[in-house]
Amino acid sequence: MEERILLHNVILFILCQYFPNSLLAKENTVIVGIDEAGRGPLAGPVVAGACVLNPLLKDHPLIRDSKVLTPEERQEAFAWIQKNCITGYGIAENIEIDTIGILASTEKAMQQAVSMIADFVRPTYLLIDGRDKFWFDYPHSSIIEGDSKEPCISAASIVAKVIRDRLMMEHAKTYPRYGFEQHKGYGSPLHIEALQMFGPCPLHRQTFLTRILSAEASGTVQGQRQ
Repeated sequence: MEERILLHNVILFILCQYFPNSLLAKENTVIVGIDEAGRGPLAGPVVAGACVLNPLLKDHPLIRDSKVLTPEERQEAFAWIQKNCITGYGIAENIEIDTIGILASTEKAMQQAVSMIADFVRPTYLLIDGRDKFWFDYPHSSIIEGDSKEPCISAASIVAKVIRDRLMMEHAKTYPRYGFEQHKGYGSPLHIEALQMFGPCPLHRQTFLTRILSAEASGTVQGQRQ
């Protein structure tokens, strides 16, 4: 029985991708894109975004990988997505990242985002950015560079990035010494300097700091993806 359901869902996914105008695809398929923001920073949460595939996404000029958009463009795209799409998000805080690891925390945030979607509509198939193999209650596939290939993943990346950036800007008010409003917790020179001067704050990921600060001391810190 489970194999029949899986096969049915896969067929619907193919119909939606390659025959989007078919009646079966329109009436039965709910494709959800999923992406995250904040796996690499030294501080703050990892945030996952989810967005249901909407035909309008393909025609919107700002529905692209969030990393290629300016902050202003991301805000504009986020507002449009919130108005026109079903979305969800999940958050795993730094303490959880230190406890169970970044990969498990990312998966947990993604599951929260999908659960929020499922409160409104039951997903048929999930498309997840990247190569990691996460666990979900629904059929799913991981797509390398999916945030630049699939509009619903692009939209999910925007949701995750905007929500996380807003959280970090709020945290900057509580911890003004660290410049979170500028680097959003990533290991920029400004952030490393603040860490060396003031030490970590409650927002920092303790498991990330030893390696980064040791590398900085030896002059080998590399730029990190934002």
